[in-house]
Amino acid sequence: MNPGLKYCHPYPFEKLAQLKHGIIAPQDKQHIALSIGEPAHATPKFIQDALFEHIKGLGTYPTTKGILGLRIAIADWLSFRFKIPREAFDPETQVLPVSGTREALFSVAQCVIDASSKPVVIMPNPFYQIYEGAALLAGAEPYFLNTLEASGYLPDFDTVPEDVWQRCQLIYICSPGNPSGAVMPQASQEKLIRLAEKYDFVIASDECYSELYDDENNPPVGLLQTAYTMGNTAFKRCLVFHSLSKRSNAPGLRSGFVAGDADILRSYFQYRTYQGCAMPLPTQQASILAWLDEAHVIENRQLYRAKFAAFIDILSDVCDIHKPAASFYVWLKVPISDDLQGWRKCGKLPGATAATEFARQLFAKENVTVLPGSYLSREFAGINPGQNHVRIALVAPLSECIEAAHRIKNFITTLN
Repeated sequence: MNPGLKYCHPYPFEKLAQLKHGIIAPQDKQHIALSIGEPAHATPKFIQDALFEHIKGLGTYPTTKGILGLRIAIADWLSFRFKIPREAFDPETQVLPVSGTREALFSVAQCVIDASSKPVVIMPNPFYQIYEGAALLAGAEPYFLNTLEASGYLPDFDTVPEDVWQRCQLIYICSPGNPSGAVMPQASQEKLIRLAEKYDFVIASDECYSELYDDENNPPVGLLQTAYTMGNTAFKRCLVFHSLSKRSNAPGLRSGFVAGDADILRSYFQYRTYQGCAMPLPTQQASILAWLDEAHVIENRQLYRAKFAAFIDILSDVCDIHKPAASFYVWLKVPISDDLQGWRKCGKLPGATAATEFARQLFAKENVTVLPGSYLSREFAGINPGQNHVRIALVAPLSECIEAAHRIKNFITTLN
């Protein structure tokens, strides 16, 4: 067996199921799930129609590189979205379609890590658990960057010791962040690119929430955009990961891409020819149309803004709640009360925190499910940055988000 498997934690939703096990929620209240970041808005009809129109493509093996039309559409979108000259992107060498960013974020570590040299993979904390599993199963040591309220929930690269940078082969960043929705400023990305140049490691920028932002006139900056403005026009050591799951409400389409450094992508393409995750042709045809259309994405952002506005308005007088710059998550700092202090004494569940007790009692009393922040983070340098937070995914319909907000308000009021 891969020795890294014994260090892999259970997935957050396995822990959540264990937390809720045996609890009978109020039967007079319909369950509202705000724990999983699965978009629930309707997938645009033109994407569905394209799948059916090209269904005969299922009779043909797809290629790992994907059809040229899809790679051109992706290059066009990258140029348009991040204000980079179109000639900067070569669809033949700098764009690679993938079956959703989850599998790509995992497999890229298996490709770029040299396990013989005691490698380190740096990642934010809290984080998307794929980063940690990818590092461990590639034979690397994870190094966590605590993202705390004091730093705007952004990683501080100045805290990383010199010897860690020297061993670093890969760093994951996520902007906009999961779970906080914090957007990494261009200056921080510039600092990271300079560090990559100095210590020769790869930057994997998870940008799957980049199209769900609050200010229509101020979209989040991307890593390739920053690299280009620095004069790194070949995007050396830089890879970005994008997906249609959140942008186009198509999580089941399993369609995304990796773009950036042609040299890295050449090796990653070779790796993927053995991995066998080629995107089906009907999916590729539907993806072309999705990347070329912005109207449905603008409408999508408007739907999330309405939910944030209503949700925060209801809860703002009973807890410290803020609208994130992007994503569809509320990273809520739980109000600590005597009722929640019991987790310190009970010792009934491993890894119990204020966040787990908040989530457990909220489900038991209001039939609303949220995700404890400690399930998305690890204790590092004496701190578990998620232990006093819960992640709330505003993916349910507006009416359910409003109802959930009222129930959470009632729950917090009873705690107080």
